[in-house]
Amino acid sequence: MKRILVGLLAIASLVLLLAGCGKEDAKQAADAPIKVGVTAGPHAKVMEFVKQEAAKQGLNIEIVEFSDYIQPNIALDQKELQVNSFQHQPFLDNTVKDKGLKIQSIGKTILLPMAIYSNKYKDLKDVPNGATVAIPNDPTNGGRALLLLQQAGLITLKDGGNVKSSVADITSNPKNIDIRELEAAQIARSLNDVDVAAVNTNYAIPAGLNPQKDAVVVESTDSPYANVMAVRTEDVDNETYKKLLSIYQSEPVRKFIQDEFKGSIIPAF
Repeated sequence: MKRILVGLLAIASLVLLLAGCGKEDAKQAADAPIKVGVTAGPHAKVMEFVKQEAAKQGLNIEIVEFSDYIQPNIALDQKELQVNSFQHQPFLDNTVKDKGLKIQSIGKTILLPMAIYSNKYKDLKDVPNGATVAIPNDPTNGGRALLLLQQAGLITLKDGGNVKSSVADITSNPKNIDIRELEAAQIARSLNDVDVAAVNTNYAIPAGLNPQKDAVVVESTDSPYANVMAVRTEDVDNETYKKLLSIYQSEPVRKFIQDEFKGSIIPAF
C-alpha cells in the first residue's frame, strides 16, 4: 500500500509539473510578438506608430524590414511572419497567382501614388527623342508605370492599357523613348543615369523625393493601387490580426499619416 501511495504521489507531482509547464508555454505563446513584414521607408514608419498604438491595447508587434517586394510575401507564406503590410492589391493578386502563395488581404492601409521624376526636365514636353525612361521590372508596378507614362502623353497602350500592360503593349511611342526595366528599389538612385523615371513613393521618400513637390507627373488620387494588410489565408478570421488592422485604421494613425507625410501618402481607409 505504501508503495502504491508513493507511486500515486509521484504521478500527481508529474501531472502538476506538466500542467505548470503547459501554462507557462501558453503564456509564452500569448506573449510572443506579432511579426509584421514591411518595406523600409513609409511603410516601416507608419508601422512604428501603429506599434505604439497597438502596445496601448496589449498587442506586441515586432517589425521586420525588407528591401524588396518579393521576400515579405514568401516569408508570410512560410510562416516566418504573421502579417505583412507593404503592397497594393494588384501586386498581391499577381504574386499569389504566379507563386501559388496562400495569402490574402484583410483590409486597406495607405495609398502611395506613383510619380514620374526627372533631374533633367521640368516638363515632359521637353524630353528629347530617344530619352531613357526607367520603370519597375515587376509586372504590376511595370504596368502601373506604363499607365502613368500614357497619362503623361509619352506613349499609347493597346486598348487603353490596364494593370497587366507590358512594354509589348505599347502601340505608339512618338519620341522613341528607351524604356529600361529596373528593380523598383533601385530606380530612385538611378535618376542621374536616365532622363525620366517612374518611382514608387515608398522608395522616393527615402531618396529625398516628395511626389507633391519634386515630381513631373503624379498618379491621381482615385488610383486603384491602395496598399493592403495581408495574412495567410488560414488566418483571415484571426481576431488578433483583425484587431491590428482596426488599430491601423484608427483616427490616431490617420492623423499621423496626414501630419507626417503632408499629402504625399494618403490614408486608404
